[in-house]
Amino acid sequence: MSISSDNSTNDTSVWTSLKQAISASSGFQHWAAQLPSIERTDRTPEELIQSYLRETLATLAY
Repeated sequence: MSISSDNSTNDTSVWTSLKQAISASSGFQHWAAQLPSIERTDRTPEELIQSYLRETLATLAY
């Protein structure tokens, strides 16, 4: 296995762990509960997490 492949595997592992932690957080749960149900069902968990992170970072940027 090359170094590049090792980094990719490690990045995937880290992202998977982050997604699990984020989706279990009270902030994410509260944010997701306020979405219309159609949005929650039409989007993948990864899309929801990415939207949550975008909105959270945009809020923190102010």
